[in-house]
Amino acid sequence: MSIPPPETVRVSDPKVNCDGATEIDASLGHPRVYYKIDEAGFVECKYCDRRFVLVGGPADDEKAA
Repeated sequence: MSIPPPETVRVSDPKVNCDGATEIDASLGHPRVYYKIDEAGFVECKYCDRRFVLVGGPADDEKAA
């Protein structure tokens, strides 16, 4: 059994960055890191576990909606 990611962000560009900041408090983030979404269609931040899903990709659950 896996634990769901704390937040999923749908993106249109396979190159993403994450600093862990939230809308509530930007100062509670982590160092900015850069990722590239691969053929799986998603990437998870190694610091905060935020999941970035490529719109229309294989991991995009909302593409059928």
